Amino acid sequence: MKKEKKILKVPKINLEKQIDTAKFNLAFILIVVIIQICSVAIIVATSFILSEAGVIGSSTITTNNPAIIVLTGLSSIIIGIGLAAIAAKFFMNPFKQLVEAMMRLSQGDYSTRIDFGNNNILKEAEQGFNNLATELGQVELLRADFVNNFSHEFKTPIASISGLLELLKRDDLTPEKRQEYIAVIEEETHRLHEMSTNVLNLSKIENETSLKSVTRFNLSEQIRSCIVLLEKKWSKKNLSLSLDFDEYMIKGDEEMLKQVWINLLDNAIKFADEGSELSVELEDEEKKTVVKITNTGVAIKDEEREKIFNKFYQSDSTHNKEGNGIGLSIVKHIVVLHGGTIEAKSRNGKTTFTVKI
Repeated sequence: MKKEKKILKVPKINLEKQIDTAKFNLAFILIVVIIQICSVAIIVATSFILSEAGVIGSSTITTNNPAIIVLTGLSSIIIGIGLAAIAAKFFMNPFKQLVEAMMRLSQGDYSTRIDFGNNNILKEAEQGFNNLATELGQVELLRADFVNNFSHEFKTPIASISGLLELLKRDDLTPEKRQEYIAVIEEETHRLHEMSTNVLNLSKIENETSLKSVTRFNLSEQIRSCIVLLEKKWSKKNLSLSLDFDEYMIKGDEEMLKQVWINLLDNAIKFADEGSELSVELEDEEKKTVVKITNTGVAIKDEEREKIFNKFYQSDSTHNKEGNGIGLSIVKHIVVLHGGTIEAKSRNGKTTFTVKI
């Protein structure tokens, strides 16, 4: 076993950012100096004018007169404060604009944008704020869409169960019909349970910032057990399985990662063509374990490839497929907590989800 060399990583210095900061500091110092020079110039000019007008004598100015010294000092302070207030109003205007924009954004106005013109020093703040407003606006749209969709998805099985229970009260119902209705009620109840579980899981996982239960376990065995748990679903679609992997031991949160494989496998089964192949591969790559889950069926459009991991996003807007836009968001959050990555690719009718942990 090769001993790894420890490499000290030196952070890259953003020279352009340092230059902008230096410019900002220099501009502030320059403004203060200009204010002081202007204050002194005004006092000197005023004294000269009063002296020429005969209001005060030249000897009075040069004499060590306490009254003149106090008057000059107070005049300098008053004039300096006035000039500083004018300069501050001009200088602080961008910050005032930023604060006002933040207030509007906090009140739900996600169309708020700021523009500092050609001010290169504050350009980074402008871009950061505008990007934040755009992202929040998109999340709000997804949230609103999710609430509408989830309400519909939740109400449908409840209405179905309620109607079937009314039918089950009939005395003239045949045993066959009774069993058929009971089976539908069982299926709809399972749907409700799955939806509520996913919402609770998402809420719980989003609040996690670190892994609390890390153990060493057999990843290959875990994936095989997940496939067995979903046997009813892939058997119903007559899918053939291709499991190409050896035994892999990894460290991680076993329960969390189990959710990852169940969600990804369930997703692959859901969008697979009837009678097609479902493939699972495991391999090593640059000190990471790579899991690839591939199905043949509905392709993921290029513009949807990154969005599918967003909370509440559903690529199938027609709701012809089961789902509520939560599963893949849970998957990504768990993978990121494990210091890994996840991506999706669709080529030649095949869709592959690749997880590296």
